[in-house]
Amino acid sequence: MRIASLVPSATEMLFALGLGDSVVGVTHECDHPPEAAALPHLTRTVIPEGLTTREIDRAVRQRTEAGEPLYELDASLLAELAPELIVTQAVCEVCAVAFEEVQALAASLPARPQVISLDPATLADVLADMPRLSEAGGAREAGAELADRSTRRISAVAEAVASEPRIRVAALEWLDPVFVGGHWVPEMIQLAGGEDVLGRAGKRSHTAEWAEVEAARPEVILSIPCGYGAEQAARETLLQRDRLARLGARVLAVDASSYFSRPGPRLVEGIELLAHLLHPGRVPEPPPDRAAELDLDGPAPVVYSGT
Repeated sequence: MRIASLVPSATEMLFALGLGDSVVGVTHECDHPPEAAALPHLTRTVIPEGLTTREIDRAVRQRTEAGEPLYELDASLLAELAPELIVTQAVCEVCAVAFEEVQALAASLPARPQVISLDPATLADVLADMPRLSEAGGAREAGAELADRSTRRISAVAEAVASEPRIRVAALEWLDPVFVGGHWVPEMIQLAGGEDVLGRAGKRSHTAEWAEVEAARPEVILSIPCGYGAEQAARETLLQRDRLARLGARVLAVDASSYFSRPGPRLVEGIELLAHLLHPGRVPEPPPDRAAELDLDGPAPVVYSGT
């Protein structure tokens, strides 16, 4: 089967299911596993590079309010690749090509490919998408096996930290303006031995004021700017150094793009990473460079480490 993936998380899931050889086209943001990045790119963003987080937010708002797309889909290339299955999403209007556009284009192609939309709001939804996608891709047993392995790893983390005191966590998926992480993020925090003081499990991310963050009295600020790796997240977080210093909390900038933003198999690694950051010693230490603990007062403000 020939598969086109229009969502990075779906691309990761397809490869994890053993369907990588069937993937013929991906998005410009698909960078995991590395071999996915070498596939033909079917999309591009219309948001210019080099903008600040405030400017990105403004540009996104202006286009969405005007009903203008944030991504362009290469219809000619998609037709040339002739997929039998197109995987997309409709849960987030700023994360991928509009679902309606994908549907209309698929209907115009001679092969009339099947379109499947993965729209998880919770961890359970992400796990359920594994067998759903594997069945659509012709690898039925692989989905159940991946979901089972993921569930066992998640359960192992939850058991390891069950006796530990809950740590109050504020998860911020954008910092200028502030967006509080939602969907599966509050569940990840709970499973890792924390208590999300601002997020709502299964609900959309939402804006907040810094005063609300301070009033929530977090012990840990988890900086997970959507789509950013640990180093870039640290740089963006340090721009809010003065505000963060007033909170008196530990500040952790993590690789959100890999382990929090995308509802795919690596959310499991995100839970393991966060559990280690909140309760060192209770779960195995993850590989380095996935997180940065920020020293807001010291001469060397960023300490990169897996711990």
